[in-house]
Amino acid sequence: MKTKIIVGVDEAGRGPVLGPLVLAALAFKEEDLKKLEWLGVKDSKLLSSQVREELFERLREIVHDFRIEMIEPDAIDLSVNAEETNLNWLEAETSARLVSELQPDLIILDCPSPNTAAYRDYVLQRLSEGVRKQAELRAEHKADVNYLVVGAASIIAKVIRDRTIDRIKTEINIDFGSGYLTDPKTQDFLKHHHEQYAHLFRKSWKSYKNVEEEKKQKSLTEF
Repeated sequence: MKTKIIVGVDEAGRGPVLGPLVLAALAFKEEDLKKLEWLGVKDSKLLSSQVREELFERLREIVHDFRIEMIEPDAIDLSVNAEETNLNWLEAETSARLVSELQPDLIILDCPSPNTAAYRDYVLQRLSEGVRKQAELRAEHKADVNYLVVGAASIIAKVIRDRTIDRIKTEINIDFGSGYLTDPKTQDFLKHHHEQYAHLFRKSWKSYKNVEEEKKQKSLTEF
């Protein structure tokens, strides 16, 4: 009997003002799902960074196949600024492409859109023909909490993003915190380094535009 392949998809880094959005699509054999439970897999937000790192290594031993996509700030800006698309559709298109390479029987997506039916249909239309015919597709809110395969994807995406952020900090020798605007270190970095390290920022974010606008206003007062 053919082994059933279950794919979970989730992201890390939708909201921050800087750094990449990371999408992870993880494929597991149905008989291996119990191992995720034994490992204590949960939504990454419910786990400490140390536990996420430990699970990252353990998940590599269990996963059947996977695809990772790192979407840089300039690509995010292009999508947000375009009339015909937005961040949700960028995530949907990327998810469909990653999943189509994994030959799944069941796909479970953590849905970022308030309209789960429309998001599911959008992804469905962009799946490869073979996967669209073969696989069942679910798009749900809190899928990372309710499905272990999506929780596993959230852990992989989060660890990869965190490692990327740490690498950038080392390269520029500045600790800018998490990249989220709730973080005072990120606020300070945005205020004082948005020009020098412009490539790190999502310029379509209102917070970045506000800092740019403040700078223009200050420049005008010099005349």
